Amino acid sequence: MHCCCAPCASYVIENLIPQYSLSLLFYNPNIEPRAEYYKRKTELALFLQKASLTSKVKLLENEYDNAAFENAALSLRDEPEGGKRCRICFELRLEETAKRAKAGKYDIFATTLTVSPHKNAKQINEIGNRLAVEYGVGYLSSDFKKHDGYKRSIELSAQYDIYRQNYCGCKGL
Repeated sequence: MHCCCAPCASYVIENLIPQYSLSLLFYNPNIEPRAEYYKRKTELALFLQKASLTSKVKLLENEYDNAAFENAALSLRDEPEGGKRCRICFELRLEETAKRAKAGKYDIFATTLTVSPHKNAKQINEIGNRLAVEYGVGYLSSDFKKHDGYKRSIELSAQYDIYRQNYCGCKGL
């Protein structure tokens, strides 16, 4: 499962762990500056420790590669939040997740992105379902913000003292 950050992952993990064996992929080349990327990556690992999930959930990581996002989104620097730049960002992160799911012989892949009220779940699921077909691995369509998922992520963030960032990661180039 692609994880954008610890706050979003907290609820999604809680929701899925009774049904699935989870591996989390922290792949977010959109995050800048580099220090913010490492802060979020570290916070996800700390949350897994605090919640006693390290033996139940495997954390996979990619190296920081902001150039991948910049190259993909360079022509979209003037797009507003929620526009074409976001779609490119979702595609970049979900495609890497689909590739890793196929290579790791996982049955399905998913993302925590849909827990955010600022992200378009329909768009994210369209991308995920297209990539599922392209890579031959299932995709778990979701809208984790429903049924108070976002609210629960805020509660879990407070319970585990999780750092909650105030932007998606992209500074708009």
